[in-house]
Amino acid sequence: MPLAKLICHPAALEERVDIAVSELSSPALHALIVLPAGNPLPDQIPCRELLMAVLKRRATKIEELTRKPVALDLPDGSRYAYVMVDPSQERFAQLTVLRKTAMLLLEEAPSAIHLMVCSADRQVAMQLAREALYVLWLNGSALPVRKQKPAKPLKRIVLHSDAKAADFDAVAALAEANTLARELTALPPNELTPASYRKKVRALAKTQGWEIREYPFKRLLKLGAGAFCAVAQGSHEQDAAIVHLSYRPSRAKQRVALVGKGICFDTGGHNLKPAKYMAGMHEDMNGSAVALALLQSIQALRLPVQVDAWLAIAQNHISAQAYKQNDIVTALDGTHIEIVHTDAEGRLVLADTLTLASRSKPDLLIDFATLTGSMVSALGNRYSGVFASSDALAALAIGAGRQSGERVCVFPMDEDYETSLESKVADIKQCTLEGEADHILAARFLKRFTHEVPWLHVDLSAANCKEGLGAVASDITGFGVAWGAALLAQWLAPKK
Repeated sequence: MPLAKLICHPAALEERVDIAVSELSSPALHALIVLPAGNPLPDQIPCRELLMAVLKRRATKIEELTRKPVALDLPDGSRYAYVMVDPSQERFAQLTVLRKTAMLLLEEAPSAIHLMVCSADRQVAMQLAREALYVLWLNGSALPVRKQKPAKPLKRIVLHSDAKAADFDAVAALAEANTLARELTALPPNELTPASYRKKVRALAKTQGWEIREYPFKRLLKLGAGAFCAVAQGSHEQDAAIVHLSYRPSRAKQRVALVGKGICFDTGGHNLKPAKYMAGMHEDMNGSAVALALLQSIQALRLPVQVDAWLAIAQNHISAQAYKQNDIVTALDGTHIEIVHTDAEGRLVLADTLTLASRSKPDLLIDFATLTGSMVSALGNRYSGVFASSDALAALAIGAGRQSGERVCVFPMDEDYETSLESKVADIKQCTLEGEADHILAARFLKRFTHEVPWLHVDLSAANCKEGLGAVASDITGFGVAWGAALLAQWLAPKK
């Protein structure tokens, strides 16, 4: 779904005001008015007297607009939404209040929204405009649904400023990438099978100019990728594959590998999920969608880094051919794995994919996966969990979370945790039946297959958050795209 077209209004149709913005012109049926906290309310903002009257009626101070935005329905049928953003707050809080304000307008499915940032400080005005545009672009795009009358996407944003549309290209790139991740994740499992997913990836690679190489099921069998194939063999359609995408910008010396779990549907296998926990398992491919979207954003942002993206695309089905408890499978690197629970399939497909990704010795390896229920138990859906191979990477991950508004929490994975994965019949157990600290045990298991490459593992507990999270209003959040872009920008900065 294309983003709404941005139109910058260089001058007012009525009169110019000296606050680095132009007056809203008529007709503006839906308008978002953004005010920086800590400044007096400008005389020139639209419908100032009516806004003050409404605040007085509600016994609300103007400063409370930082928490509770206000929408005014005007006599001519227009709706203006007002919000005050406090730059001293963390970015997550700023994006959250902007999202709540934008939804006061977007709930009416307008075709256009006018945006006005009231600040005499041009730098502040530009920053707030970027934040507001990011929120409008994210939430103005309609995710795929199969209704006779689907919601209409936002088509146009009119920014009342002397800025140019090109000033917001980076924001648009991130919004478009996040939207791609959410669109793929929202597709129903009968539409996004491994075969159709691979077809979509091929089409995107052709459009973007990426090199693509696919490792289909039969080839992976011959290569000895027994961990991946154990999961994939339960599916009647042998359409699973590891897909490798390459992006090689000129003069880029650093190389990063992105790995994503792409389980298009997860039944749990022989350890079948109950209905309550199987619902929504078409979203178990979200990690691969995040890795794919992050690759797209890296190219659009022109980050000077070579990228290899590895997507582990399969389904976890139950059948006579499906793998089962007590099987022993041999991973691509020769590790013998004792199967303990067939619903811990994600770490198996990632094991062989991480081995492939680590063979070229990238400078940094990041994997994304909706991997464990225990991470959701630990954090809920408002943070995602991160494991890092060094303290420096851990600190970088936290900083990127604050900068992007996609918050992460770093967990330990000390070596002694791995004693729980010791097997009497194989090199390592896949997991334990007890489930205690399973998110940590999963990270210890995966670390074995990174082969000492600098590594970050992101357990996407925030991939789905009811009623939205941060800048995003949909349950599916696209978490990880903005975080990954911020992290890589910081990681690359000292290397320039």
